[in-house]
Amino acid sequence: MALFLFLIIVAIVLGLIGATVEGLFWLLVIGAVVLLADLVLFGVRWSRRSHRHHLMR
Repeated sequence: MALFLFLIIVAIVLGLIGATVEGLFWLLVIGAVVLLADLVLFGVRWSRRSHRHHLMR
């Protein structure tokens, strides 16, 4: 969970810097990619936990 929150903070900071500083639009793009990767990672971890829970009776 700490990794998830850390990556969210990194994505927000990169997005803010990329949006406000002229010529650093690529930081905004990197921030968006980090955010998407983080959400995918969180979804994969969550789905693995739910499958394991259902298999163990």
